[in-house]
Amino acid sequence: MPHTPIRILVAEDHMVARAGVGAIVNMQTDMKIVAEAANGQQAVEMYRKHRPDVVLLDMRMPIMSGVDAAKAIRAEFPDARMVALTTYGGDEDIRRALAAGIQAYLTKDVLHDELLKAIRAVHNGQKYLPASVSAILTAQMPRPDLSAREVQVLELIVRGLANKQIAYSLNIAEHTVKNHVKNILSKLGVQDRTQAATAAI
Repeated sequence: MPHTPIRILVAEDHMVARAGVGAIVNMQTDMKIVAEAANGQQAVEMYRKHRPDVVLLDMRMPIMSGVDAAKAIRAEFPDARMVALTTYGGDEDIRRALAAGIQAYLTKDVLHDELLKAIRAVHNGQKYLPASVSAILTAQMPRPDLSAREVQVLELIVRGLANKQIAYSLNIAEHTVKNHVKNILSKLGVQDRTQAATAAI
């Protein structure tokens, strides 16, 4: 039985960029574009009308910004799944987007494969931050006596990786990761990895 494709809304004020994203997405068998918007206000309206599985949002659009559109969508639809796709990669832009409820943040120079990976991850309820984005965030965060390895582990926590995935990425044992996570939580004064990720951003 064929899977239902991931239904996507693309909100982007530049028509060429919108068409480019649409072409990449529509080449996939597991996803399709169901609506397009040229500004943030249209994005909110199109979301209400089509209820897509995932929204691709440009952060800087006329009438209503991507961040404001994300907040409006999140307020009305708490389970909305959103990916920021933007030319702006500064730490404040990233923080604002994540605070608005966006689960993935990509810059427009991202490779096609990474865009598709982010869409699938967010559709599955995961966060997705490329290494370049999580590095910007962790570089700006206060580091209360975190070791270099703990900073690496925290960066991967911010990206949404589980202990097993972190162990594989860093080529260390899973129980070693658990010890690092325990130390990170203690040093940051937080209760769980979600709070640690929030503290990092």
